[in-house]
Amino acid sequence: MPMTQASQTIPEKVFRDPVHDYIHVQHQLVLDLINTREMQRLRRIKQLGTSSFTFHGAEHSRFSHSLGVYELTRRIVDKFQRNYPSQTPDDGLWNDDERLVVLCAALLHDVGHGPFSHTFEKIFNTDHEEITQAIILSEETEVNTVLRQVSADFPAKIASVIDKTYPNPQVVQLISSQIDADRMDYLIRDSYYTGTNYGNFDMTRILRVMHPYKDGILFDYAGMHAVEDYVTSRYQMYMQVYFHPVSRGMEMVLNRLMQRANDLYHSKWVNIGQSAPFLIPFFEQNWSLTDYLHLDDNVLQTYFAHWLAQNDDAILSDLANRFLNRKPFKSVTYNRETDQHLLSELCQLIEELGYNTTYYTAQNSSFDLPYDFYRPEAKKPRTQIELLEKDGTLTELSQASTLVQAFTGKTNGDQRLYFPNELYYGKNKAHVSLFEPILAEIHQMTKTGKLRPKI
Repeated sequence: MPMTQASQTIPEKVFRDPVHDYIHVQHQLVLDLINTREMQRLRRIKQLGTSSFTFHGAEHSRFSHSLGVYELTRRIVDKFQRNYPSQTPDDGLWNDDERLVVLCAALLHDVGHGPFSHTFEKIFNTDHEEITQAIILSEETEVNTVLRQVSADFPAKIASVIDKTYPNPQVVQLISSQIDADRMDYLIRDSYYTGTNYGNFDMTRILRVMHPYKDGILFDYAGMHAVEDYVTSRYQMYMQVYFHPVSRGMEMVLNRLMQRANDLYHSKWVNIGQSAPFLIPFFEQNWSLTDYLHLDDNVLQTYFAHWLAQNDDAILSDLANRFLNRKPFKSVTYNRETDQHLLSELCQLIEELGYNTTYYTAQNSSFDLPYDFYRPEAKKPRTQIELLEKDGTLTELSQASTLVQAFTGKTNGDQRLYFPNELYYGKNKAHVSLFEPILAEIHQMTKTGKLRPKI
């Protein structure tokens, strides 16, 4: 890659980080990207969305996570260049001409996230990965302007890493695989800010045993237990933090709040656009990249405060109150195949109590696959984790680790029906008499383990 002023090294700049200590910036290009408005917008988007309602310390942003992914990637390529530099074009070792590509992709990998990312995506049918590529490729963005200082085709190279079509699998797998800089940073960072220990693993050891090879990234067999620890930590974070029922309860309130606003806009019953002008293009499903970049968590929360105060619609105001003042929906677990009759009874009763079930009930399924080997027939086949033995042969992780084998190919999580918390606790006596028979049935099923209501 030809050297340009943007790609040249500079006197090192540092960002102090509670997870990685110092984040080192050594290229003008990276510093310029950090200072773009598209990257700075990520300061105003929480990394964990509604999880901060459960873990009050989880106020960290996607900006800090993006810097963390960049820093881990920088450390890895420094190690690769030091220990595994390429000598010939086809030796499968690290070609340091790829450094700027992978560093920029690491920094920009989440730049397309919207406010309250996944909830917003479900309501308005957006895709943060596609928008990330659009931000990189659009000549209207500051990110694209900075990248084009390297070369005209440099933005397309970065976008292809995000799209997983970049020809060098080492670069792609450093950013997106079953053990990559993205996952390593968010596990440790989210664990730190939530005050939990589930996401901690021996990152130093993993970085030490990591190697480049012609098909991507592999790990010394001697480091298998550190990799086991990582896979286990990821499983624990999903079960204990990311899928926490209270966080999901707040997400369901947010989902129904946004759905109600969307429905009101189209019904013309309330002039919702007057209090939420930046959402109008999304209500009309006719938004541009510029419209998208106007939005962040703070913008939406300001709109929620307007909806709470104006009282033009009782449901909208109530849902805004529940979200802003942390009144999560409560839930019961269920089996989709066997418990439909019970769900129908619950929803019918909630309707009889005066709640519109379109907005006051929600079914949520949260499942994760902690690890899987490569399955070419899968819709999204995963790059398996390879271990390098002393004789030079490769062994897939689950074939070497009985612990990981227990996780392999098995999804974990649950399905929940969410509804207003006052119904669960029965604070309103008139409600208790109606709701009690169904709750009694739930508690009876709890004894058999078939249905487990949880607070």
